[in-house]
Amino acid sequence: MKKYITSLFACLMAQNSFGLGVNLNEAKTIKSDRIEYNVKSEEIRATGNTEMINESGQRVKLNDVSLTKEKTSFSANEIELWLGNHVYVQADSITRDGAKTVAHDAMFTACDGCDSFGHAWEIYGKKITHDSDEKMLYFYSPSFWVYNGYLPLLWFPYYEMPDPSVKYKTGFLDPSFGSTNKMGTQINLPFYINISEQHDITPTLSILTKENPLFQIEHRLNAEHSEYRTNAAFTHNKDGENRWYVFNDDTIELGENARASIYVQRTSDKTFLQKYGFYNYEPYLDSGAKLELFGQSSYVVADTHIFQELREPTGNQTISSGNILPNIRGTYQSDPFFRETYLTVSGDILGVSNSSSASQRIIGETRIVSPWTLWGGNRLTASVSARYDIYNFEKSKIYDDNNLVESYTGAKTRFLPSGYVEWGLPLFDVKNDWTYIIEPKARLTIMQHNNSKSLFAYNNDSASAFLSDTTLFSNNRYSGYDLWENGNFADYGVRWAAINKNHNLEVFLGQTYDFTNSDEPDFNNNGFRNGFSDYVGRLNYQYKYLQLSSRFRVDRTDMALNHIENSIYAGSENTFLSLGHIWDTHPIDVYSDNNKDTHEAVASAGLQLTKRLSVRGYLYYNVYEHVFQRHSAGIYYNHPCFFMSFQYRRDNAIKEDYVGGTTFQFKFGMSIDSKHY
Repeated sequence: MKKYITSLFACLMAQNSFGLGVNLNEAKTIKSDRIEYNVKSEEIRATGNTEMINESGQRVKLNDVSLTKEKTSFSANEIELWLGNHVYVQADSITRDGAKTVAHDAMFTACDGCDSFGHAWEIYGKKITHDSDEKMLYFYSPSFWVYNGYLPLLWFPYYEMPDPSVKYKTGFLDPSFGSTNKMGTQINLPFYINISEQHDITPTLSILTKENPLFQIEHRLNAEHSEYRTNAAFTHNKDGENRWYVFNDDTIELGENARASIYVQRTSDKTFLQKYGFYNYEPYLDSGAKLELFGQSSYVVADTHIFQELREPTGNQTISSGNILPNIRGTYQSDPFFRETYLTVSGDILGVSNSSSASQRIIGETRIVSPWTLWGGNRLTASVSARYDIYNFEKSKIYDDNNLVESYTGAKTRFLPSGYVEWGLPLFDVKNDWTYIIEPKARLTIMQHNNSKSLFAYNNDSASAFLSDTTLFSNNRYSGYDLWENGNFADYGVRWAAINKNHNLEVFLGQTYDFTNSDEPDFNNNGFRNGFSDYVGRLNYQYKYLQLSSRFRVDRTDMALNHIENSIYAGSENTFLSLGHIWDTHPIDVYSDNNKDTHEAVASAGLQLTKRLSVRGYLYYNVYEHVFQRHSAGIYYNHPCFFMSFQYRRDNAIKEDYVGGTTFQFKFGMSIDSKHY
């Protein structure tokens, strides 16, 4: 008889799930101090300690449970539910009526057993209701605690969340709080909309105490061979202005040999991103599309770009806001047709326009490159190229026969043949555990000398050139296409390296010599024109968790330092110290009337205090003007079950209606990993 009653009790309990996410459809074990079965009413009562465990490991402990004949309701006292590896519910009493289960004076956590000290977070509520049809948990007067209930964190009059069996669920997400720059306190209320497992939308209402509300939206879609991401924000501020931004990034795989990308970055004005906290100090925004085709030994790309300028004009050099630069570029590289010799053919179409001027260009270039490895380890590379440019100017500034024309309309062409021969000889020596390398290198470049005709573009894409160790031995040391090397010159330098198991040391020093003695102006005052250039070099050192790097340029006449960049990184991924420094002289030239030196320092640091607790900080200091341009710091706690952060940021920038200030932001969120349940 006892065996029969126990089996009947298991059957009834299995059909009468306890709710709160528990599923006892296959009860495996039932233990109770006393079980009573009323034959007439078909009611079951269990008194004393009762424990049930099902096949999936879900476990229930309770006292004084009663089940009705209809199997749709029950009540119990002092209940404990283990709904999976980490989800745990404790309540003084629990009742169920139909699909709703109510726990009174209850505690809920999704990180039971995650730490040796106890629960990482807990929610206490006077009442917790679980609706098994909606698969939702409703908390009444909940308080959020961390560290096993020792530290109170937040309180809400009401809170709801999906039960642990739900992977995606439409509803409100945890809010975040912060202070905004000159706009008071900001409260972010995100709402998650689940469309499918691969598709969702998150609109967010941001309430500002000193400004009108801000509306944000994030859209995500993962298709079988494509990925789509969109972020946007909009506000109608108290000044009656519509301010907004849209960022979009789509990638579409078109098979194994092709890929398309669409990217959009636009904003209503220059300061919206900075003022509302979306700004990462970008100098401009880039929108466009790209089509990439991959071959075994070739690559073709066509892309377009529409730039939105966020910087202000400086000196004589104008930076036009809202310039549109559609760019279509194609590159083809052939398979080797003789030993390692290959051919590249490229074309470029670019249009530059603003409110007062415009220009369009078509560039075509063919280049043959032939690398050789000769006796004794000598490496020889020969290359010849021919480039033809067609420009159409509309009221543009250009150089014409050394004279600056303020407004020129018409077409111009130029033919730029060139070639180079490059030699290198890496020499190796092994002593004990060290490998030593010394490699002298030289390149002779021959180009047609066109006086100033090859320099006619004044303000398109080649605003400056900078001679450094990275631009030495390059085809063109100017930053873009409009300005071009002119005449014959030679690059030469030597690299020395010492390497062993723990250490890596590298030193490079080089120079260039211009064979063309002309009366043309030195457009960049960096010393690589009209004879011997300045000396350029680099120094790199790496030892386990330490990395040092320095790049420099030294005046060849008096050995004065004209440019230096230093960086130091010490530490691991989470505990580190990073220092950066740049100093550069800016003599007066045709592009700028600003004679100020560039002298800046940046630093960032991180300290991992515990396995999950860390602090990080960043600062940017303008040494020339003796002012901190911006700095920030934050404390972060990342746990598998929740995250929490407090961040401070100070920005001293002033631009149009944006005046930098101090902001604070607090974030807290819980995590329930559905893989455990």
